[in-house]
Amino acid sequence: MGTIKKAFISPHPPIVVPEVGRGEEAKAGATVSALVRAAEEIGRLKPSTIIVTTPHGPVFKDFIHINIKETLAGDLRRFGAAGVKLKYENDLQLASDIARLSNDQGIPCGGLDKPIMAKYGISEELDHGVMVPLYYINKVYNDFKLVHISVAGLPFKELYRFGSCIAKAVEQSEGDAVFLASGDLSHKLAPDGPYGFNDCGPEFDGRLVEYLRVPDPEGLMGFDDGFLEEAGECGLRSFIMMFGALDGLRLVSEVYSYEGPFGVGYAVAEFTPEGKADGETLLDKLDRQDIEKLSEMRNNEDPYTALARRTLEMYVTSGIVIDVPDVLPAEMENRRAGVFVSIKKHGRLRGCIGTIVPTRENIAAEIISNAINAGTSDPRFDPVQEDELDSLVYSVDVLGEAEPISSIDELDVKRYGVIVRAGRRSGLLLPDLEGVDTPLEQVTIALQKAGIMPDEKYLLERFEVIRHK
Repeated sequence: MGTIKKAFISPHPPIVVPEVGRGEEAKAGATVSALVRAAEEIGRLKPSTIIVTTPHGPVFKDFIHINIKETLAGDLRRFGAAGVKLKYENDLQLASDIARLSNDQGIPCGGLDKPIMAKYGISEELDHGVMVPLYYINKVYNDFKLVHISVAGLPFKELYRFGSCIAKAVEQSEGDAVFLASGDLSHKLAPDGPYGFNDCGPEFDGRLVEYLRVPDPEGLMGFDDGFLEEAGECGLRSFIMMFGALDGLRLVSEVYSYEGPFGVGYAVAEFTPEGKADGETLLDKLDRQDIEKLSEMRNNEDPYTALARRTLEMYVTSGIVIDVPDVLPAEMENRRAGVFVSIKKHGRLRGCIGTIVPTRENIAAEIISNAINAGTSDPRFDPVQEDELDSLVYSVDVLGEAEPISSIDELDVKRYGVIVRAGRRSGLLLPDLEGVDTPLEQVTIALQKAGIMPDEKYLLERFEVIRHK
């Protein structure tokens, strides 16, 4: 049975490599000394495999990439040091086991075929997020296999759960491992830094370093997305993966160093497991909280969302299209309207299908039809599976009558949805969507959905909705 002997957080600025820095690395002396110390400790542990997570590999929104090339190699030629080269054997068995366990948990993960990588210009080489920390380790110890994992834009909880899949894969293996979470901190610590200064930068670094000292992975996952964007963080997702691999263990932590000499925060830290922790694991706690939240939502859901949920649950579990219930609000039985049903899972869209104008005898029938289509026929997603049903959150938008407008100035993204038309092509975007902040963004997305070029002539319509959650 394998174990994760220790885990480390490491920054990855190429300038700390002497062949790149050419003397400038002395300005990050605390970081260099800490990297040397971490390397020596890993050399003492002599792990059979080092698992590295990095924010600079092939990063996807909802897919975790694991490098499946037999030999993992890279260099620092992009940074003027072509002579710095590293090469390791890939621990393909462990990489395969991690991907299998991850996919079993509903977290898409794996390698990519060479034609796909070539089509999208994805490199198989080790990125500098891996190269920099391994540069120091390689000087004292290189008798190990490597697993090269990139972060993804998945919700933090799913990244944490993915870390637990890594731990389980190591446990099922015959070798011991060290987990190396590569990542810088804020990139906005100084006006003369590469990304300028933002007050959120020092605040982020201060809070994060304190979470590492405790350690407090739950605090690590509590950062607001807007705050993180302002702070210009780099490695948080990598760190969350690492803590997920240590879930349920009692940890002794030590922050070797923290500094920000070039306007970017660098932290080096060590985490040593010392047996099982008492009480509920963080992953179990997060799952329990989600169940409680969903239960509360469903206890308070209105007839519109309740009908959408019951419809999809019955269709997925039994293949049955339910009849319109006998007892419903009068509007659902007597009024006709276009309806959109949206489904989210862990805060991310899982399906959305709707009708601009009514196609059924009433709103209730419209919801039934569109709920099934949203869960099974949205071309952007695979059909919803039975084991996902307890994780889904529904909303129903009942559309008001569309009215023509002559200018984008008559739109308000919070109040109005938009319809664009050119000939037989049309595209619709609902109002008050996360990440859509201006009428121009709203119209641009609607045009893309319709396949209408921005320089074509097109008509604009706006509409209001009543949103049921």
